[in-house]
Amino acid sequence: MLRSMTGFGRCEIADKDRKVIVEIKSVNHRYCDITIKMPKKLSFFESAIRSLLKKYIQRGKVDVFITYEDYTENRSCLKYNRELAAEYLQALRQMKADFDIEDDIRVSSLSRYPEVLVLEEQAVDEEELWHFLEQAIIKACEGLVETRTREGEQLKQDLIAKLDGMLGYVAYIEERSPEIITEYRSRLVEKVKDLLGDSNIDEGRIAMETTIYADKLCVDEEIVRLKSHIESTRTTLINGGGVGRKLDFIAQEMNREANTILSKANDLLISNTAIDLKTDIEKVREQIQNIE
Repeated sequence: MLRSMTGFGRCEIADKDRKVIVEIKSVNHRYCDITIKMPKKLSFFESAIRSLLKKYIQRGKVDVFITYEDYTENRSCLKYNRELAAEYLQALRQMKADFDIEDDIRVSSLSRYPEVLVLEEQAVDEEELWHFLEQAIIKACEGLVETRTREGEQLKQDLIAKLDGMLGYVAYIEERSPEIITEYRSRLVEKVKDLLGDSNIDEGRIAMETTIYADKLCVDEEIVRLKSHIESTRTTLINGGGVGRKLDFIAQEMNREANTILSKANDLLISNTAIDLKTDIEKVREQIQNIE
């Protein structure tokens, strides 16, 4: 399938513990350029996210936005540091013995010493969290691919229609080219008659001049190559896949052949047709820039 580089995909997944929203936007770009914006809590998944995205995206400027809500963040666990409390108690009793002071140690006062009682966040199950996040990313990518494919199909139909029009221009140039030579020979004979009157015309010289003129204007090779490039573009579009770079190269070659025809043209009709041909080639090149 042919894909555009412009698309959008979104997925939202939630359960009793968390919710994640993934949005992916893409536009045309020469390479695969991925930017990810997400909470710091998920930053250690960045490499895995990029690897996953590249399974679905070959080219384009891609912006990924991830929103994450953890409903368990307030569920902290109270921990009692027995070893530290024992050290505090030993030190206090030593102070009592050293200074012969009243022992007023209570549990409530001991518990207030630093690090005796601490709140710890529950450990994050990275594997479970990744599985949850991965589902959302995959579904968002599938949505992105769907929109890219839909637009790619529209691009393909429009490009094929333009290619048909270009073949029409090439056919006209191919048909018109021999007529130019015939018309040139007729004009040449008329000029010679005007100059020489009723004297015999040297047919050999006329043929030689006509041949030289025809050689200067010959665009047979350019026409053959243009036809080949147009058909190659059509076949590539139909086959689909990541063909944007290939199509861009072919379009450059088509433009080069059209320029050569225009430079050789010594006929208003062919010049106008070559200009129309170049205009359509440029339109095709612009649309190809958005193909993955």
